[in-house]
Amino acid sequence: MTTKSLHVEFPSADGQLLAARLEQPGGPPRAQAIFAHCFTCSKDIAAATRISRALAERGIAVLRFDFTGLGNSEGDFGSTNFTSNVQDLTAAADYLRAEHRAPALLVGHSLGGAAVLAAAGTIPEVSAVATLGAPSDPEHVKHLFGDELLQQIRSTGQGALRLGNSEFQIRRQLLEDLESHRLTARIAKLDAALMVMHSPVDAIVDIDHARRIYAAAQHPKNFISLDGADHLLSSRRDSEYVAELLACWSARYLPEAD
Repeated sequence: MTTKSLHVEFPSADGQLLAARLEQPGGPPRAQAIFAHCFTCSKDIAAATRISRALAERGIAVLRFDFTGLGNSEGDFGSTNFTSNVQDLTAAADYLRAEHRAPALLVGHSLGGAAVLAAAGTIPEVSAVATLGAPSDPEHVKHLFGDELLQQIRSTGQGALRLGNSEFQIRRQLLEDLESHRLTARIAKLDAALMVMHSPVDAIVDIDHARRIYAAAQHPKNFISLDGADHLLSSRRDSEYVAELLACWSARYLPEAD
């Protein structure tokens, strides 16, 4: 199916413009979805791009966007936290509701998966939620910082986190916000079908997090083991496999096609 990709922008709760791509199928979409990227990533990471476009090929329009302060979005990353990520997701849903149709499907990768679990209850139209390599608690992200940086942030109020070739300013408020969230209760109250996808060889987020998410959720729920995949789903084969499974699974819960 022929698809098209549109650049769009929408305001965050704080009035910052968030950059996004809307991947659309060639014909009227079966439903709208939102893809939330991983911690310090962007909407243009390979997994986000491939999965969103593959879902569009299967009739589901997908909005993938940069969280505040990342990618092409406005704002200061150092002033953001998990709470602001959830607010950004709600703003993305508001945009779709106003300009197209409210999202029925939320897909979140890594910390983005934790964010969609937290945000789903604020978006009444959501009928299906999928997580990819997601932590069962946002606090898990702290392991990326290391003891030395954590100590620096707690004592001075901020510190620099280097991931690959990029450097990110981390402030104490981010740590405190991560530590304040407990997802178990929200997962238990999730009023949507849940798909948990995780690799048993994920070196960043252990697969035991998938077990905790699955155990906390009520039915309907499913689990798919992404055998051999890395955390970033960097292989095209893995990301296309994820998209195919998501399209097939979510079809049972999405609105009926016109």
